[in-house]
Amino acid sequence: MRALVYHGPRRISWDTVTDPVIEDPADAVVRVDTTTVCGTDLHILRGDLPEVKPGTVLGHEAVGEVVDIGSDVHHLRPGNRVIVSSVSACGHCRPCHEQLLGQCRGGGGWILGNLIDGTQAEFVRVPFADHSTHRHPPALPDDVAVLLAEVLPTAYEVGVRNGQVGPGDTVVVVGAGPVGLATVAIARLCQPRRVIAVDLSAARLEAAVRMGADAAEVPGTMIAELSVGPGADVVVEASGEPEGFVLCTRAVRTGGHIAVVGTPGKAATLHLESLWRKNVTVSTGQVDTSSTPWLLEVLKFGRLPVAPLVTHTFGLERAAEAYEVFSHGATSGALKVALRRE
Repeated sequence: MRALVYHGPRRISWDTVTDPVIEDPADAVVRVDTTTVCGTDLHILRGDLPEVKPGTVLGHEAVGEVVDIGSDVHHLRPGNRVIVSSVSACGHCRPCHEQLLGQCRGGGGWILGNLIDGTQAEFVRVPFADHSTHRHPPALPDDVAVLLAEVLPTAYEVGVRNGQVGPGDTVVVVGAGPVGLATVAIARLCQPRRVIAVDLSAARLEAAVRMGADAAEVPGTMIAELSVGPGADVVVEASGEPEGFVLCTRAVRTGGHIAVVGTPGKAATLHLESLWRKNVTVSTGQVDTSSTPWLLEVLKFGRLPVAPLVTHTFGLERAAEAYEVFSHGATSGALKVALRRE
């Protein structure tokens, strides 16, 4: 088959590789119909995650059709269309029983496109297939369904839920990339008083307003007003940049929450000298994707208009080009980039 292979920092190529096969009775092999490029993939490409070895097929989000299953797979059959979760879950260890699937101790967690070959390929082997896939409703377009593999669960679990967004809250989202914009949209379900998006890109600020932000501005006056005024109840760091975290500490109110969603590629300074007396809660998290079934129901009932997050589509064989467009999203206008089988 053909797949996007990582060869080391800043080197990827669309290559012919060995077809995936069932290696464990709990495996399934899925034909990839739609996959995406994630911000974490860019971190891998930059060399920020040294555990990813050269020769690894990248990608950890996909929608596709099951073509083969192992003998221990009981809930899937060849021909079923599924959403492949970015998190693999053994389903038996203590974290899995506690719905902390991202912390799976039975060989799962974030392994696709990280420790094993991933989804930016014509086919992918999915470990623990019964616990790591969700049936794809026929009425849900692929470009929307694939957002359930990681983007939407991350925004909800690590941003909105960890930040304890509630009715009447002022919510600030720092970073209006795909996860930040998804956070804006999902936060609206919690009936906040207002949602404010902060980013350096004018195009992404415009997208934030379309996704439901009450205000969208570059860092400056609004953050300054929050820092000297009542402050925000919840601030979600979705940029992954150290400067973004500093903005969060300035904007949060006394007793407020900072939920760190962005994937940091370098060290960020925690200014405890200014935070300790504010009773601020700072949360981080690996997405578990345990919320995917709930989010799937929300999407089916039309309460979460996230289709505009996918702005660019490419054929699978143009994956390297998709990376280039996605990596320059602030200027290209790219939010979520989809790769489709043709």
